[in-house]
Amino acid sequence: MALVSHPATAAAVGAAPMYAGSVGVQKEKKPQPTPHQVMQMQQQQLPQAAHVSNAILAATQPFYPAPVQDAQPDRPIGYGAFGVVWSVTDPRSGKRVALKKMPNVFQNLASCKRVFREIRMLSSFKHDNVLSLLDILQPTNPHFFQELYVLTELMQSDLHKIIVSPQPLTIDHVKVFVYQILRGLKYLHSANILHRDIKPGNLLVNSNCILKICDFGLARIWDSRERQNMTHEVVTQYYRAPELLMGARRYTGAVDIWSVGCIFAELLARRILFQAQGPIDQLDLIIDLLGTPTPEEMKYACEGARNHVLRAPFRVNTFHRMRQLSQHTTDDAVQLLAMMLQFDPDKRATVDQALKHSYLDEGRMRFHSCMCSCCYTNTAVPGNTRIFSTDPDPMHEMPFDPKWEKELSRLSMFDLRDRMYKFVTERTPLFGTPLCINPSSAAYKNFASSSVAQASELPPSPNAWD
Repeated sequence: MALVSHPATAAAVGAAPMYAGSVGVQKEKKPQPTPHQVMQMQQQQLPQAAHVSNAILAATQPFYPAPVQDAQPDRPIGYGAFGVVWSVTDPRSGKRVALKKMPNVFQNLASCKRVFREIRMLSSFKHDNVLSLLDILQPTNPHFFQELYVLTELMQSDLHKIIVSPQPLTIDHVKVFVYQILRGLKYLHSANILHRDIKPGNLLVNSNCILKICDFGLARIWDSRERQNMTHEVVTQYYRAPELLMGARRYTGAVDIWSVGCIFAELLARRILFQAQGPIDQLDLIIDLLGTPTPEEMKYACEGARNHVLRAPFRVNTFHRMRQLSQHTTDDAVQLLAMMLQFDPDKRATVDQALKHSYLDEGRMRFHSCMCSCCYTNTAVPGNTRIFSTDPDPMHEMPFDPKWEKELSRLSMFDLRDRMYKFVTERTPLFGTPLCINPSSAAYKNFASSSVAQASELPPSPNAWD
């Protein structure tokens, strides 16, 4: 995996295949349809690409097919608790994209709120290090749709696959990855969004080392000026902050920073920092490293969790062991890790403080020298001078109003359905042409039956302390 200035020269990432092709679009150009034919097709709602047996996506209006790039089949590439993701071809552009199916949207009120929240967030993102929404398939009926289909950029791999692969990772890789994670997280926090599930599998990576934060199924809009009452059943266990493990329901963006600290250590060591069988063992591993917390450092924990810690033998801080994560672990790296892995969330570094640390200076310079979209090279000047942005770590231009989350909590499922339908149908489709699912596709049966993760596949729930 090369840190390169142009994607075309990049090496493969991890063990993941490259999805850059196209499928199911004929090469020859079709003649312009007559107005009568256009009207006929619109009335019958026949997918333009329905004649192509292996294309899941079809256009609902006549269009000129894009040139075929290659012939990769549509196929599943991942699934989780809230959705199934397929690699498919957008027939309007011929490019490979990610199609996320969100089933059972109206199964219950919580599911309905989560989906509406996620599509609102995705549609607002415009940042190099945050996955953004390309399009949403429009439901045909406002009263009888149970699924939503969302199109996003298709990335080649994720950080988990890279970490567990034999792919060499240099210290330059570590720095540029950690910088991009924090850069994307700053954008989210500035939008008043807590991600609440930062983990390597939710950090998508391309062969040019561009990294994007994805999966906003657990994300929540919050008020940075106050602690809000939220569920502690968030974040995959290995990356869960101690206050969450101890039952805190009022927390801040510090939970995301803890997760980044765990991932930083994992990149250095190529192994999970805190890997335990259950939440209590997870907490014990953290205390083994950070030492027994004081009552003040446990102020947000529930009483049962505090009693568990205070009954256990006193343990001293052994953070100096972090110097042994790898031969590339410098004093600067340990210092930044210590800032992000504070037991007390009030003492933990904010995303702005972490980004200012000198350890990330090289990662920032490399990213803005050849990878970002905010800077550019002036080819008209001798030597191809690089013009750097005056705002290298931008914030969200239109942060979410925390009142929106409160308003969301007061809506019924019927209100949410109507608002969701209105939001989706009022969006202008990409290229001005709506898409639909093609039931004639050879892959349609598998696509229709693909399901989310079962309960047995999900991480353990937090411990019930009280």
